Amino acid sequence: MKLWELSVEYDGAAACIRVRITELRAALRTEEDPEARWRLTRRILALQPLLREARELALLTARYYDRSYHKDERYTL
Repeated sequence: MKLWELSVEYDGAAACIRVRITELRAALRTEEDPEARWRLTRRILALQPLLREARELALLTARYYDRSYHKDERYTL
């Protein structure tokens, strides 16, 4: 598998996570039980770093071989 092919996978994963966060936020707006609201909020907070990382890795793998692309130091050895 080539890195640009992997970037498509990361982009698809980011889209799924983004949809799930949107669904959870909609449920949070209608939920009245404080316990359930807390669980929904915690789930949203847990998914946000995953979304950020999937987006970053999609960009990194898509542009990895571009000489002009400044790579993120967090993902280099």
